[in-house]
Amino acid sequence: MKTPAILQLDRMSRAARIGWIVVMLVVMGPVHALALEHVVFRRGETERTVDGELVSETQDGGIMVLAADGALWRIEPKELVSRRTDKTPLEPLSADALAQKLLAELPEGFAVHKSAHYVVLYQTSREYAQWCNSLLERLHHAFTNYWTHRGFKLSKSRFPLVVIVFANRASYVEYAKAEVGDAAKSMLGHYNLDTNRIAMYDLTNGTGVRYTRSGFNLAAGTVATIIHEATHQIAYNCGLHARLSDCPVWFSEGIATFFETPDLTSQRGWRTVGQINTTRFARFQQYLARRPADSLTTLLSDDKRFHDTQQGLDAYAEAWTLTYFLLRRHPKEYVKYLEHLSRKKPLLWDTPEERIREFEAVFGDVKELDREFLQYLPRIR
Repeated sequence: MKTPAILQLDRMSRAARIGWIVVMLVVMGPVHALALEHVVFRRGETERTVDGELVSETQDGGIMVLAADGALWRIEPKELVSRRTDKTPLEPLSADALAQKLLAELPEGFAVHKSAHYVVLYQTSREYAQWCNSLLERLHHAFTNYWTHRGFKLSKSRFPLVVIVFANRASYVEYAKAEVGDAAKSMLGHYNLDTNRIAMYDLTNGTGVRYTRSGFNLAAGTVATIIHEATHQIAYNCGLHARLSDCPVWFSEGIATFFETPDLTSQRGWRTVGQINTTRFARFQQYLARRPADSLTTLLSDDKRFHDTQQGLDAYAEAWTLTYFLLRRHPKEYVKYLEHLSRKKPLLWDTPEERIREFEAVFGDVKELDREFLQYLPRIR
């Protein structure tokens, strides 16, 4: 489901998944860390070259390669022209080199703002780019502190985190339609799992909001759209999830909605992590009147509700509420489950039954947990 209120992941279609399922031979690990693939492939009428680490390979010769700019390339056997391997390790592009590569790919008029973790390419004012970057760096610090203090060992991102900020909605849509199709017209931005980049546009454009010493006075709900996708990007680069792995959507979106409560009163800290997400919780309270008895089971077992325009907002609301409940009432179990999910490999998909078994192995019987969950709701205020 893609709505103006929620920035969505660019996910694989079911057909694309089926092409990689069952026959996948995962080759991630230190034995391949020193190998560099040099691949030439033809997509449509265009011949391309990519150099990178081999992430996975199918028995029929399809491969997925991680390039030096952090992008994942999925190459079908019929596209492959040539391939050779050497023992040179992948050396990720520096922030400067990555910025120059992206400037060459983007339309004219972009400039670059860099910080400790981010490369922001912007087509709008420097003040807006700096404000976005400050917001993202504060989120990054709060995110890493939160999980470190709960005992989860994060990894350092191998690549600078890329954020592309277009001047207006029209220029964003023109760029994004190649990645998300017509849905771009109803989106404020998106994080792409393949390219590992966030694309958005200047949310102050046409609003009359002006820069002040305290930044841009945007509504918290609008800023939450930036935070939501930035949380996904951090999570997929700091070891919470592996890109294109079968991390349940309720879990990844639960974390993103858990963090989408921005602290707009501070220029340094971030005191609102885990604050009640009033928008999500209000939606869940409305949903309770029609919530079926198997709602928790359907949320956990597959991702269908998130992609259904009639059920999507309710699914997001339940994901936030469940995440809030688990982190408050079962924090140790939550981190244990997080550690399990973080080890999942790309392009290997669990059945609904496997998802339920994995969840119950940590949290116990789903029906009993659901009763505890519903009993806890009056305490959320």
